[in-house]
Amino acid sequence: MPGQADLFLRLDDAAAPVQKPATSEIQIKPQIQKRALRLDPSDFEIAAHALEASGQYRILRRLYPRPVVTPRAAIPGQKLAIIVDTETTGLDHTRDEVIEIGMVAFSYEEDGSIGDVVGTFNALREPSVPVTPEITRLTGITSDMVKGHMIDLDAVEAFIQPAHLVIAHNARFDRPFCERLAHGFSLKAWACSHSEVSWSEFGFEGSKLGYLLSQCGWFHQGHRAVEDCHALLEVLASPLPGDAGYAMSCLLRSARKALLRVWAEGSPFDRKDNLKKRGYRWNDGTDGRPKSWFIELAEDAYEAELKFLRQEIYRRDVEPFTERITAFERFRAAS
Repeated sequence: MPGQADLFLRLDDAAAPVQKPATSEIQIKPQIQKRALRLDPSDFEIAAHALEASGQYRILRRLYPRPVVTPRAAIPGQKLAIIVDTETTGLDHTRDEVIEIGMVAFSYEEDGSIGDVVGTFNALREPSVPVTPEITRLTGITSDMVKGHMIDLDAVEAFIQPAHLVIAHNARFDRPFCERLAHGFSLKAWACSHSEVSWSEFGFEGSKLGYLLSQCGWFHQGHRAVEDCHALLEVLASPLPGDAGYAMSCLLRSARKALLRVWAEGSPFDRKDNLKKRGYRWNDGTDGRPKSWFIELAEDAYEAELKFLRQEIYRRDVEPFTERITAFERFRAAS
């Protein structure tokens, strides 16, 4: 593109507005292309900053994993979190199997500021069934890649043991698989960076990891477990618009809140639309929990919810079955 080629000739002129030609007219003069290819790598970042300063371009930088730092002596107030991602043979944790697990351990402060990466873990596992073409398409993992591989579960337990928090970008999916794999996961507090950060409120139009990463200015080779863990770490460490702080700060605030899960058991069938409009979800009972409509809400919203159920649903005094859900219980599969 002419505007892009001019940058490599005179970086000082990069801020000048460029008339974008039609797609069919875009050509780079051979002599300009040669000069661009001869740029010294040390000039790449200068060129990138000039493009960004023009207001005509957005730059994505390749994400390189942070180096692993040997843990130092414990720092007062500093805690340890682990980002985990699993690749599996399917979506059903009761039947399907983990074929890869990736983890990145890092230190963080109470305010959400992120410190050093202190460890990584990545392992493949051969399942009892062949890896399907669909799973290979989604994960990049083939049957040949996992053949003969096993996950050292003792090493997994040792890796997660010191963690104060486990983070996944879809904890409702990953936690059941992880708990089935290693018991230590069931003892940890969990947070979900997908559902517990209000991305749309900060101007993000989607919450998939790849989209969030690109909005933060990075790109990576995604869909392998440990690479996605590194990507999520950078998303959590990125500043949000305005004075909202870092995504990690928002995640911690959400994770620290207890929720109440209220079950509208035996509610009249003709009031189901009222419940759906209110935000209730249906549980069919096959997971061992009540066959009922339910909602999860903040503790300070309970009295208003109780009033709604009594006046608009049951039309009598009721004491609905209610569970208090903390980060230790959240996203866990029903027993």
